[in-house]
Amino acid sequence: MILIVCVDDTMGMAFNGRRQSRDRFVCDRILNRASGSSLFMSQYSAGLFSEYSAEWIKACDDYLEKAADGDYCFAELDSPAPYEDRLEKIIIYRWNRIYPSDVAFSIPLKANGWRLDSSVDFEGYSHEKITEEIYSK
Repeated sequence: MILIVCVDDTMGMAFNGRRQSRDRFVCDRILNRASGSSLFMSQYSAGLFSEYSAEWIKACDDYLEKAADGDYCFAELDSPAPYEDRLEKIIIYRWNRIYPSDVAFSIPLKANGWRLDSSVDFEGYSHEKITEEIYSK
């Protein structure tokens, strides 16, 4: 599976059961990247994509378990660490800010052999700078 997460500068993902932030250009990039594949996510995350009509968006409670090889999986409130052995790539969108958080991205990338393949900054809709990083083993 190809994991997609959004994090702040402290690797925070969520706070008090809610996403830290959102940006419609990030949603567009996620949809463009996952086009032609399945994109798994929680019911909560599906709300971000409700204005898009893509039959390949799969919202379910056990989305991290159902995503197979080659599928994309967008995680916001759940730790993907227990599924690390199934990950083919990790795509991180960095907000380049610090937000309150109580759920953090807890996969130690460098220590676990993940290498940064690319890093691109782009202007978001609500954030002047968002960084997209793609990691592989």
